[in-house]
Amino acid sequence: MARNEQTLTDKAYEIIEEKIITQELAPGMLLSEKLLSQELDIGRTPVREALQRLAQGGLVNILPRRGIMVSEINVGAQLRMLEVRKEIERILARSAAQRATDEEREKFKEIANQFHHSAFHEDDLFFMRVDKEFNTLIAKAARNEFAEKAIGLMSGLSRRFFYNFYKERVTLSTSADLHAKVAEAIATKNIPQAIEASDKLLAHIIELTKKAMDY
Repeated sequence: MARNEQTLTDKAYEIIEEKIITQELAPGMLLSEKLLSQELDIGRTPVREALQRLAQGGLVNILPRRGIMVSEINVGAQLRMLEVRKEIERILARSAAQRATDEEREKFKEIANQFHHSAFHEDDLFFMRVDKEFNTLIAKAARNEFAEKAIGLMSGLSRRFFYNFYKERVTLSTSADLHAKVAEAIATKNIPQAIEASDKLLAHIIELTKKAMDY
């Protein structure tokens, strides 16, 4: 029973997170646990647990006596988060390049190809889904539970910000290529290249975020 309920919590989390990232559930919107449960056809307990996880990652705010609200997009907070994320991403890239299994390296190759595919077809939703898979894989392959937990708290906010601002500032192909280079370096066990590629990717994201201040 517990295992099944956890699976339903994961499912609810995945669906609600994507709705927030794509702004189907927009910043400032009040959410109803009951309505989400009905819409997703998932029990209220898994939905409640999913919302609590989303609150930990900053995508929703639980407000006493008001309910649950989708968090606003805050550029200043995003930049502060990126100061931390840059260092953690470097640790993850280096460690994954060193510790990934052969099976994981094959998956990194596949993900790199998927990034290129998303750019070729200008498919931002597919890119966002591949990016999430990439983040999950690199955190696992790094074999560092502390870095994995830290990056997990930042991933949703980062994807939402990127999804909603990149079209105004940069082509998808640029970001997809930078992501792919990290995946390719890890796949080939090239530690210096993985670190360099990670630094270039984060520099790109930081530049994009700073430009968003004038949005």
